[in-house]
Amino acid sequence: MTHAQLELLLQRLTDRLAEALRTEPLDLRVGHRVGTELVAAHIASAEALGRTVEVIQLRLVRDLDLVADDIDDRMARLLAAIATGYARALRDRTLDEQESIRRAALTARADAERALRASEARFRHQATHDPLTGLPNRTLFGERLAAVLDGPTSGVHRVGLCFLDLDRFKRINDSYGHSIGDRALVAAARRLSRAVEPHLVARLGGDAFVILVERSTGTGDVVAVAEAALAALAEPILVGGHDVAVPASVGIVERRVADTSPDDLMRAAGSTLHWTKLAGGAGWTLYDAERDRREQARQALSAAIPGGLERGEFYLDYQPLTSLQDGSLLGVEALVRWRHPQLGVLGPDNFIGLAEETGLIVPLGAWVLAEACREAVGWTAAVGEPPYVSVNLAVRQVRRPGLVQEVRGLLARTGLPPNRLQLEITESMMMSGTEEAVRVLRALADLGVRIAIDDFGTGYSNLAYLRNLPVTELKVAGEFVRGLRAPEAADERILASLVSLAHALDLTVTAEGVETVGQAERLRAIGCDAGQGWHFGRPAPADHILSRIR
Repeated sequence: MTHAQLELLLQRLTDRLAEALRTEPLDLRVGHRVGTELVAAHIASAEALGRTVEVIQLRLVRDLDLVADDIDDRMARLLAAIATGYARALRDRTLDEQESIRRAALTARADAERALRASEARFRHQATHDPLTGLPNRTLFGERLAAVLDGPTSGVHRVGLCFLDLDRFKRINDSYGHSIGDRALVAAARRLSRAVEPHLVARLGGDAFVILVERSTGTGDVVAVAEAALAALAEPILVGGHDVAVPASVGIVERRVADTSPDDLMRAAGSTLHWTKLAGGAGWTLYDAERDRREQARQALSAAIPGGLERGEFYLDYQPLTSLQDGSLLGVEALVRWRHPQLGVLGPDNFIGLAEETGLIVPLGAWVLAEACREAVGWTAAVGEPPYVSVNLAVRQVRRPGLVQEVRGLLARTGLPPNRLQLEITESMMMSGTEEAVRVLRALADLGVRIAIDDFGTGYSNLAYLRNLPVTELKVAGEFVRGLRAPEAADERILASLVSLAHALDLTVTAEGVETVGQAERLRAIGCDAGQGWHFGRPAPADHILSRIR
């Protein structure tokens, strides 16, 4: 209020009080209303009430010249009414304000709870959905799969998974950029969702998706879903003016809910997807339990190789390389064996391939080379030259930096003469070798080490190319030797040509896989230099070789 407005209010209230004092009977409601209006005008403090009572008591009767026998009593009662009205109004206003505060608090709490629920829903969606495609992510898929497998009637149901991966998707990012790649992923995700609706499609990351088939009635249900997904991605996607091809590979697993777990399903689906990729992609493969068991056994065997090397479980046998002219022992080939604590003695066919796939062939091959040199250095001949030892080299070994230094150091430590070490490489590796690999082989040959090509005749058989390579020997593949059992065999004519051409290049020729006297005689007749096979001796430990030399 302005000062003038306040004066008008007080004047009006004063007039009403004066009128009440003059009127019979005394209407105390006037005092109540005055007290109420004072509070309504925000004159609502204890000091204001005290000052009001003081002014009215001291000034009102005197200024109005009121004279009556009971004026003091009337004034006291009126003042009491004012105080009562004032107190009630103040109490009511306080209660109203408290109620307003309470309602405001309730409203604020409700708003906060609604905002919290909305925020939680947003966070939940962000935590369970892929930000790029909007599909459920790995978290939500895991929850949904767990709910399917743990449901109250899960024991009588079946479930299926389609693990899908876009083939060679990295090429899209490399060719068109990640922006085009992301848009292609979004478009592919939409196609998948529409094609297999109502099944759950989740993006696991990168270009990998998974489709959950709940309550499957058999393998056919899941195969149909996989084929629908592949058909949806068969046509290129137009993105940014580019026709982007998005073929896919799918791994399928379907089984009873009671017989599986989320981890088992995902592992099986992942293995099956890998099989599809190995077969060339752009299709689907159904889970095969027997194949899976074999591959798990292979992985376990691969993982055990480092420990087997540390525990000394590997050892070498040696197979003779025998002269076809006089029957003398020219050399021996080192063949690694594994004395596995659970599986018994394993031949190289059981683990060499695994070692090459995983890179473990490098430490294993280094051990074989060192052990062969160590044992061979103890072989001495009573008459003539002691035999050389022939060791196979894998591609990874040849391409690994430091091989030449390793061989040089090994020869120096063991004292084995370089010409008593032969290193065998496969024909395909030699013919497709890089300049660096050829340089390494030349450096080894410069040390005096013999270089042989193993399984010759199974690859390019490019004798002209051999003219420029540091090769001293060809080992002809056993497939040709087996063909010698038939009369007038074409393999004999092929072998004769190979031997003739090899001799023209000053190369010696060893025939592998010689098992009979007849094969040995025919090889001798065509001029083959040496033979290797069961006819000349089976692989045996180093001490047997030493006995044969003596």
